[in-house]
Amino acid sequence: MPTWALAGIFAAVLLAIGGGVYYYMGRGIAPAGTSAESTTAPAASRQKIANPLQKYVEVVGLRMMTEGKQPMAKFLVVNHGTAEISGLAANVKLWASTSRSEEDSVGSFSFRLPRIGANDSKELTEPLKTKLKIYELPDWQNATAEIEITEPAGQ
Repeated sequence: MPTWALAGIFAAVLLAIGGGVYYYMGRGIAPAGTSAESTTAPAASRQKIANPLQKYVEVVGLRMMTEGKQPMAKFLVVNHGTAEISGLAANVKLWASTSRSEEDSVGSFSFRLPRIGANDSKELTEPLKTKLKIYELPDWQNATAEIEITEPAGQ
């Protein structure tokens, strides 16, 4: 058999294998022992966007500390939008970045802001609800804040 024929057969086999893998992955079939739903459900459930303002409001600069014996969260609320927001209230869940997504959050807090200007930020301190001791909480660089705006209702 000529060399060019062997090269053609080899190329066809590689294309068939590559196409099969592409088809298999495109259908959303998970590896053996898992289901496609279980691999995407936790991440999807943590990314709910119920309020249109969620894409403009961010909680950053998170620091966890104690005042007295009470755990506290000190953070910055940023309005990335071009409009002022009045009566902003939200619940925030804290997740350890190093944890698996199906684990419980490491803590939560709520905040209220009477007003935050367009492209503005405000520093706040709120009591942190957690079952962990302050030394068990993740460092600031390993914590992720998930915000859920409760007020104003969807605009």
